[in-house]
Amino acid sequence: MSENRENCGFYGIIGYSARMKTLYRVIEKVADTDSTVVIYGESGTGKELVAKTIHLNSNRCRNAFVPLNCGAVPRELIESELFGHEKGAFTGAVNTRIGRFELAGGGTILLDEIGELELPLQVKLLRVLQEREFERVGSTRTIKADVRVLAATNRDLEKAIKDGSFREDLYYRLNVIPLVIPPLRERREDVPLLIEHFMNRYCKKRDRKPLIIPKETMDVLTAYPWPGNVRELENLVERLLILNDTGTVTTDELPERFRSNTLSKEFPVNNLPDLPQNGVNLSAMLNEIEKNMIIQALERAGGVKNKAADILGLNRTTLLEKIKKKGIDIKET
Repeated sequence: MSENRENCGFYGIIGYSARMKTLYRVIEKVADTDSTVVIYGESGTGKELVAKTIHLNSNRCRNAFVPLNCGAVPRELIESELFGHEKGAFTGAVNTRIGRFELAGGGTILLDEIGELELPLQVKLLRVLQEREFERVGSTRTIKADVRVLAATNRDLEKAIKDGSFREDLYYRLNVIPLVIPPLRERREDVPLLIEHFMNRYCKKRDRKPLIIPKETMDVLTAYPWPGNVRELENLVERLLILNDTGTVTTDELPERFRSNTLSKEFPVNNLPDLPQNGVNLSAMLNEIEKNMIIQALERAGGVKNKAADILGLNRTTLLEKIKKKGIDIKET
């Protein structure tokens, strides 16, 4: 992996956190194979971008990358969308249509939101994965499927198997190599880098200078949990560039959800101790609370400092400095 990719990103995927570097290494290993990959991640984490990256680094990169959102196609049209249909196959089929598997011939197909595919279609997809062939709707001619299959989902497929909405045999056919994209709240150290990336992109598009984001504002943005993940962050950057008139982003310009007291949400006031009548040494108390939180994070992470840093929303170097300063000693298990 090049120095630039190790520090900043990987073929358009932005992030230098430990979780993202692990993801890059797995992508490099699986890209130039024909193994089926399931990409897991919350909405807005960039599942399609990861799939494109796998395709562009594979020996199929000169052929088509064809995505299909299985949850966005009406139930009565999904089979035709996947496999195509012959003229007259059903009411409204006035022409022969080539499906996504044919369009992706020699290349890669991404079945996004695979967990939304209904059981009858899951059976047909299983056959394609097993036999590498299919028929168009209304045809008896078998077509060979020279296609690499990638799938993506924000659902827990193992849970879907238990509740009967996803076939176990299809799961094991698809889930050869699982890839998990961490949500943005679990890699907060990537937030400033992502903001810079999208700022540069939209500034170039609009031919204007990047906005200045003071430390106070950046701290608020980094602390925010980002339920919409990278997509939410990108939308915010575009909004700020459109609405800002001063060239500097203050916390007052952020939407209310950012300016709300996030600390009080995570630690409700009614859970905090009352101030003693004779006062308190606030610095000593905060130091003890911080030390206790670090110890708990390290114990939860089995002593793995990268994971503990993610739990605490800290950079690894910052966590190491605090561990050394506070004399904490927890070994990896």
